[in-house]
Amino acid sequence: MGFSHGLPENSMRIIAGTKRGMNLFSPKTFVSRPITDRVKESLFDVLYNFGFPEGKIVADLFCGVGSLGLEALSRGAEFVTFVEQDIKIVATLKRNIEKAGFAGQSKVIRANAFRTSAPPAEPAVEISNYKLQISNFKGYDLVFVDPPYACTKNVQENSPLAGLMSILGGQIAVDGIVVVRTDSKIFLLERYFTFQLIDRRRWGSMAVSILQAHPEPGRRKETHDE
Repeated sequence: MGFSHGLPENSMRIIAGTKRGMNLFSPKTFVSRPITDRVKESLFDVLYNFGFPEGKIVADLFCGVGSLGLEALSRGAEFVTFVEQDIKIVATLKRNIEKAGFAGQSKVIRANAFRTSAPPAEPAVEISNYKLQISNFKGYDLVFVDPPYACTKNVQENSPLAGLMSILGGQIAVDGIVVVRTDSKIFLLERYFTFQLIDRRRWGSMAVSILQAHPEPGRRKETHDE
């Protein structure tokens, strides 16, 4: 569903980096859970502590109009794969990518991310105008996961989210992280396959859980309410 849906056109924006202040197009009638500038800034402050997103390969799943992926590109990410199922939202997403001038550093995939997760950016012809070479692709460094809240009421081992994490296990780079947004009342499992929960932040009615692939042994989870 994406952090960026549901506000009147041009009411969402990129808040930092090379495209700071750029308004994003968003369908006027789409209903969702917008993220405030303050919360987005706080989230990226957390990511900076992990060394993200500058120079990283990113995937934005259930991306909506691309708020997080475009924010990452503005802040120095190398490449972003956007995955969104709704055909009308995809059209708006592409407008935002073009407006920001990031067409050469991104790929849009129209799909249900629960089924496909974040396929690698291939074939090479699709990013021929970009320096990243497929042979150098070793997985995504950072993945945003923001499905509709109704899809994350169940986060147990048999849940759609667990299935998604299983697929991501084969698409993530060593030490890569996955950021999952849910309702604040939802608590993810401590572990999904090769992923371990290492941080959880709560802002009002939303929570963000950060999981890392193959984390350092003995790393302790951090929990914060803000």
